Amino acid sequence: MNDETNNGRTSAFPCQNELIALFESLVHVMFCMKDLDGRYVEVNAAFVRRTGKQSKREVIGTRATDHFLPDLAERYEEQDREVFNTGEPLVDQLELIRRTNGELGWYLTTKLPVGDVSDRRRLVGLVSVSRDLDAPSEENIALERLQDVVLYVRKHLGETIRVATLAEIADCSESQLERRMRKVFGLAATQYILRVRVDTATKLLIETDESIASIAATCGFYDQPNFTRRFARLSNATPAQFRSEHRRGQAESRPDAHPGS
Repeated sequence: MNDETNNGRTSAFPCQNELIALFESLVHVMFCMKDLDGRYVEVNAAFVRRTGKQSKREVIGTRATDHFLPDLAERYEEQDREVFNTGEPLVDQLELIRRTNGELGWYLTTKLPVGDVSDRRRLVGLVSVSRDLDAPSEENIALERLQDVVLYVRKHLGETIRVATLAEIADCSESQLERRMRKVFGLAATQYILRVRVDTATKLLIETDESIASIAATCGFYDQPNFTRRFARLSNATPAQFRSEHRRGQAESRPDAHPGS
């Protein structure tokens, strides 16, 4: 980082103060900036909430490993290394995140390399933005003629689902399908399939006592270890941890769980 400071912290580019102020106003967008060592240099309030901390002071200077499960932290750091090694952006990485109200939400993360102010070719860090993916309306799905694609994915979740098959169902080319999927869902076709698999898995983990192996098979994952690994990398919790945390939260919210209240 260069010698300019931002409230006592180093600044990577001239408009950093304005950029931080902008992202503070976007409550559904998480922003962070890291240095070459993977330490958080700046974050907005939405990112602080994501870590479960109370203030920026608890996040600035720390790393992903200080806040997230090992698998997820390693994934983030792998992404960072890719950006630093290639100097190229990493665009639209899918993540499952628990919102501040306890509900699960899907986000797309993009990471951009940041060059030094005096020499843009010399990287000094990266900036990362994660945006919330709202569920599209049935009307929007219908407008892009994707109803049959949605139904097929839901009905064949336990099977191998190919993009070529979905394109045939939508009566278009694979490239046309990708454009339509991104327009409606904000996702590539393969990302949409994964989202439906994980959404279904979270529902089964919450609402049933099915074994994790059974849920993995139902939702089309290769096996239980594959399901556990991919679920953890997306959600910062293994399926077993997710189920346990949800049930603990339910127990704590029951009236008889708070004597004297």
